[in-house]
Amino acid sequence: MTRCACRRVRLVVCAKAGCVYALIVFLIGFALGAIRVLLLAPRLGDAVAVLLEAPLMLAVSWKLSRWTASKHGLLSDPGGALLMGAIAFAVLMLAELATAMLFFSRTVAEYFAGFWSVAGAIGLAAQLCFASFPFLQASHQRIQSSG
Repeated sequence: MTRCACRRVRLVVCAKAGCVYALIVFLIGFALGAIRVLLLAPRLGDAVAVLLEAPLMLAVSWKLSRWTASKHGLLSDPGGALLMGAIAFAVLMLAELATAMLFFSRTVAEYFAGFWSVAGAIGLAAQLCFASFPFLQASHQRIQSSG
């Protein structure tokens, strides 16, 4: 296989892994988000509700990141894992934007303006952590195997 063909195969593997990771986390987040919006936020406020949801979502994301990266052979490839996380972040953000527009009639500007609230900033920070998990796990794996 040529170098160019190998890069294409690697890109496809990273894209598949990123999409799987993002969509599973999105579906779990959608279910937990419904609980947060309907039960927690009216009683505790948006920021506290997101603070309660975020650790659970991050724990789920950590487990799913490792499973997805391992399944696609990226746990020993920090560069591929970084690409997987970047693709997952893009897919997650697009899925959330589509949900906001289709189900909540929000505009693109309203969606992005939401990140300026305390709850939105906490959510964005959690999403950035979600995106970094594949790289962190692959880097850790590489350090452990070399030492």
